[in-house]
Order: sequence, then C-alpha cells, then structure tokens
Amino acid sequence: MPATVGDFVVPGDVIADLNSLNGVTLTGPGLHSHEEHNCLLVTRAGTLCFKSPNIYWVEGLQKRYYPKKGDLVVGIVTKKAGNIMKVDIGSSELACLPLLAFEGATKKQKPDLQVGDVVYARLLSAHREMESELVCVDSYYKAGKLGPLSSDGFVMTINLNFVNRLLDFNCPLLHTLGKKYVFEVAIGMNGKVWINSHNVNDTLNLMIALLAAEQESIDNVTKVCRQLM
Repeated sequence: MPATVGDFVVPGDVIADLNSLNGVTLTGPGLHSHEEHNCLLVTRAGTLCFKSPNIYWVEGLQKRYYPKKGDLVVGIVTKKAGNIMKVDIGSSELACLPLLAFEGATKKQKPDLQVGDVVYARLLSAHREMESELVCVDSYYKAGKLGPLSSDGFVMTINLNFVNRLLDFNCPLLHTLGKKYVFEVAIGMNGKVWINSHNVNDTLNLMIALLAAEQESIDNVTKVCRQLM
C-alpha cells in the first residue's frame, strides 16, 4: 500500500501520486527516485512530509551528521599536532582545521587553541574519500561570527531536523526565549548548539527549553510561543 503524507515510513516504502509543478517534483532527505513513473522510494525511517507545491522529504530523528561543503558547524578540538587541529563535528571522522585558517593568522601569529576548545567553523571541503577540512573565515577571508567560542558556554546535541526548524525564519522559539533571557547561540548544521548566557541557571533553562521543543511538532511549538509572547 503506497504511503501518504504524515505516515511513518521505512526504507523500501513507495510514495505514489506525487504533486508536481510543471512536471517537476523536488525531493529532500530520505527519498530517492523510483523506476515507476511519478513515484519515489523511501531510503530512511521517519515521517513523510510535504510542502506545497511540490517538495517531499522524510523527517526522522537523525543525529549522525554527514559533512557537506559550505555547512556552518560547531566543533570541539580533540587533538593538536603542529599547525593542524583535529575537530569533532559529529561525523564518522574527525575534521581538520589548520591554525592558518583564521583571520589574520600567520606562521608567527596563530590563535592559541587547546584541546577541549569549541569553534564555529565552515566546511571548506567534504569528500567521502577524504578528510573534511574546516576554515574560520568567509570567502573574503574575514572571520565574521566564525572562530573560537567562549569557554563559558555549553554545547548540546540535537537532532538534525530540529536544527533546520530552529534556522527557519518563521520559527518563533529563539525570538520568544530572547524576550526572557539575554543569551548568545551558535547553531551548527551538524546538530551541535553552543549556548552562553549571563549565568549558569539561565543557560540550563535555555537548554531545557530546546530539548523540550525538540520533541514537539512545529504546530505545538508555535502555539506555545504565541501564548508566551
């Protein structure tokens, strides 16, 4: 029996009777083309989602991150050897971050980063056969918001679908929390979130709020935020 929008699907399920725009249907994570016309094949477990007019994807609770070039990530330095640091970004392999990949860095003047420090970086390259490489500058060699993050903050891990919801311009969660708390946040596409506030209690409350919202649907989160605003 073909799956429909809102159903829980597993790999091997087939989605038929797709909505299209000018004969084109866009697919997101968890879906692959099917040999039959106007059908898609499910490749991972989750809830089948649809966005008008022609976008389909599968939303699960995935926490394993697969590096993608250009993604902004929050990482933790795990090893330092010469001018190269190894950074844990939540993928199957550690990423490398050269100490010269910071704004203004030279061979004589480099950032003083140690094992355990947290950085906000951009993926310069990400290949299945090669080690991922990070940089802390943009295309104009400016740091912007990239670089080392304060050790006063906390790092938490959320599922990757919730990251996309937090980064959605229409998501009211962070805006609502900002009316009650003063805080800084760095959200990585790898599911790691760095939060820093004036005191530990506020930071813990913010983390609890994010963990609670992670388990709720988009409609429920929006409804609660509207009640608080």
